[in-house]
Amino acid sequence: EVQLVESGGGLVQSGGSLRLSCAASGLTVGDYTVGWVRQAPGAKPAEREGISCISSIDGITYYADSVKGRFTISKDSAKNTVYLQMNSLKTEDTAFYYCVASGTRHDQCIMTSTGLRVSGAPYWGKGTLVTVFS
Repeated sequence: EVQLVESGGGLVQSGGSLRLSCAASGLTVGDYTVGWVRQAPGAKPAEREGISCISSIDGITYYADSVKGRFTISKDSAKNTVYLQMNSLKTEDTAFYYCVASGTRHDQCIMTSTGLRVSGAPYWGKGTLVTVFS
């Protein structure tokens, strides 16, 4: 059974930093495409925003324009963990942050009309809340 467990969320002042972690079990993060998706409080699931992704084939990283230059995704195969380093946080970054991992080794990061996604039917964690106050 695949499990993705996020941690590291919390309350932070605007301009501050946080690092989210996603501990994976049941799959090896080094072999699968992984990413982060966020959903603002009160927003509908359809309004979720894919913010970052690492392709399993070539390790290329992708970012939504809203976080480019501020957030960095990485993964540690030895710890089987995915990270999201978030710097220069803004109040609009307040959201539930979900870790996602591709359902197969062939699924990749894709850009759709609704934004950055992991193709196929990815696994999801339960999320961690990040609240940025001014």
